[in-house]
Amino acid sequence: MEQKQTFFITGMTCAACAAHVEQAALGVPGVKTAAVNLLQNKLAVTVTEDFNAQALHHAIAAAGYGVAAPAKRAGAREEISLKKRFWLSVAFLLPLLYVSMGPMWGIVPAQVVQNPAVFAGVQFMLALPVLWLNRAFFTRGGKLLVAGAPNMDSLVALGSGAAFISGVWTLVQILQRGQSLQSLYFESSAMILTLVTLGKWLEARAKGKTTAAVAALVSLVPQEALRLENGKEVRIPAEQVRPEDRLVVRAGSRIAADGVVVSGSGAVDESALTGESVPVEKAPGARVAAGTVNTAGYFEMRALHTGADTALAAIIKLVEDANTSKAPIARLADKVSAVFVPVVLGLALCTLAGWLVAGASFEVALQRFIAVLVIACPCALGLATPTAIMVGTGVGARRGILIKSAAALECAGRVSCVVFDKTGTLTENTPQVTDVALAPGEKPGRFWQVCASVESPSQHPFAQAVVSAAARQGEKPSPVEQFEIIPGGGVRARQNGRWIFGASEAFAARQATLPPALKTQADTWAGQGKTPFWIGEETRILGVLALSAPLRPSAREAVQILQQMGLKVCLLTGDNARTAHAVAQQAAIQTVYAGVLPQGKEEILRRLQHQGETVAMVGDGINDAPALARADVGLAVAAGTDVALESADIVLVRGDLRTVPAALQLSRAVLGNIRQNLFWAFFYNVLGIPLAAGVFYPLCGWQLNPMFAAAAMSASSVFVLSNALRLRFFKPVFYPAGEKNMQKIMKVDGMMCMHCAGRVENALTALDGVKAVKVNLSAKQVTITLVREVPDDALKEAVEKAGYRVEEIA
Repeated sequence: MEQKQTFFITGMTCAACAAHVEQAALGVPGVKTAAVNLLQNKLAVTVTEDFNAQALHHAIAAAGYGVAAPAKRAGAREEISLKKRFWLSVAFLLPLLYVSMGPMWGIVPAQVVQNPAVFAGVQFMLALPVLWLNRAFFTRGGKLLVAGAPNMDSLVALGSGAAFISGVWTLVQILQRGQSLQSLYFESSAMILTLVTLGKWLEARAKGKTTAAVAALVSLVPQEALRLENGKEVRIPAEQVRPEDRLVVRAGSRIAADGVVVSGSGAVDESALTGESVPVEKAPGARVAAGTVNTAGYFEMRALHTGADTALAAIIKLVEDANTSKAPIARLADKVSAVFVPVVLGLALCTLAGWLVAGASFEVALQRFIAVLVIACPCALGLATPTAIMVGTGVGARRGILIKSAAALECAGRVSCVVFDKTGTLTENTPQVTDVALAPGEKPGRFWQVCASVESPSQHPFAQAVVSAAARQGEKPSPVEQFEIIPGGGVRARQNGRWIFGASEAFAARQATLPPALKTQADTWAGQGKTPFWIGEETRILGVLALSAPLRPSAREAVQILQQMGLKVCLLTGDNARTAHAVAQQAAIQTVYAGVLPQGKEEILRRLQHQGETVAMVGDGINDAPALARADVGLAVAAGTDVALESADIVLVRGDLRTVPAALQLSRAVLGNIRQNLFWAFFYNVLGIPLAAGVFYPLCGWQLNPMFAAAAMSASSVFVLSNALRLRFFKPVFYPAGEKNMQKIMKVDGMMCMHCAGRVENALTALDGVKAVKVNLSAKQVTITLVREVPDDALKEAVEKAGYRVEEIA
């Protein structure tokens, strides 16, 4: 049996490190797959039963790295350490630059310049502390170089070390032979290390921002809870809450467990889980989720799920799993990263030898050798994909779009056809019995008693609607001896030795002759978008019901957006053709596949794929498992926090179907961002390495100083991270283009940070008619783009419910 395990790896600094760790892990018996997340320093492995964790530890150690328990706030500590190292390095670098370059402007005392030993010795003394402060490059890089697995630290150590050693050799010549002043490289050595450290610091800051979404989810877990014990409130650590505990939730408190309200009421902010910013009213019997906040009111609840079993814990795990997985688009970068550093070392040596053979001085050849070593950047390649995926999955989680893997995220960006299930997906998940017609001579009491008995064992929404209708008629279910579900047909049960059934027209017609009058009535209902449901006993029809679930309010708009994105949209249902076409017409869908059994749905999707379509299946995540599995991307539309996490590649927590195009738009944005990052990473190295090697010098006179090469190398990683961080401002297009846009300007008091801006944006975006929201924090101003008139009071109420005050609306 296979299982997934995650390990925290120490000592990784670049994509080459990630490649070495993955190769070491794959060499351990029992490890089937291995993927490193360079941002989080995590190794995710899929292992079999013969896996031994100790063997993995030894293999990682042999590769030059370590396995440790994840340290809390490790990223923050790294950022502080790098910041300190950088500024201390600058403290020595500035006087070093003053001494080494001052003679060009005549600002260095003549006594220093005229004495070569003093001039070189001062530079040596100022450069030495910079090397000591940044000795980690030499210890890590040298260790891995000796182990035959060099990384970026090895390149930096070789480049900076070569410059420093060259300067020391010159200093020795001056002291021994009294030679006149020659070129020194102390400032180049110190500058390289300082600039690379600056890049690492900026990179660590950017990494912290990319992981902020997961950190924000983790921070939702409350620390304490109020438990009722013998009628008294006792404050306990949240981890001590157990199922069936009675908890008190006051206004402003964060809920510590998934559960159900037993008394009182409140307004709960569920935006952290669903992306819906408007608080939801909770009364006795309502479900509540861990991590959400009671904004107003007081209630008592019974805990149902605690700790790792809560919906919040499942969402956190899902987002983390997505971040540790790899997208197929990253394979080329992985292959390049695995051989990148050895190739660069070879190119640097060829550069040194080539310029010496060409007759250049050792000084020129050494400069270009160093420049090649320090300009090469495997980090940009390694960060290109995981940064975009981490930011994208975090943005999705905040909007109620839970993406289970990087592969699903990439595939969703290539979708060309979207297939919707009908019942519970395009329509609401709460159908009602709207019409009834009995067969001639049948008694209502017997009819409703059969309805209740045959449908009560089923959990299908239609079955529950029929049982509820029977209860309103005063009929309760009677015990049945045998119960069967007919896939795509309905249900039947054995009662008092006789078969009773509730089924579709096709199944009912095989059991009995349909009365013509009822058949005509059923056809009429089907034409109205209702679903006829036949009730019978043995070979006799007792009557027919009409069930109707209203179209979700967002269905038509979601379909229009998908079509404007250039996607083919289909409806796939087991319902009869007349009902299916009526619903499709309401939703503006042209292609309909009706009367399809569950196994037939899988075949329809297979056929679309053979036609060259990349298919996304949208279902309720429970009844559509085969179709969701067959689709290239399965999207499960859930309601609230009742998330079917196991059934689809992407889970849409909110019932708003506009999150379907939003999910695909997010995937396209992430995929585009990855392509940009990979292009930049490859382009930078393909252009930068030849430039540093002096390839363009004979043609154009272009050459690169090692110090500028170090700055460029650091800038490349920061650029890739910054480009990925742009995804934080992703906003889906919720309304079809071509509508008349109006704008309103709102002054909002109380907004202090990007989190505040996000809350205001989410609160306003949730309103029907709001197309776009742009927040200017410094001016405390919000620009709202509308596609239809929205009352000022509604805009004001939405912002105030989010916790901010509206000063004026213009």
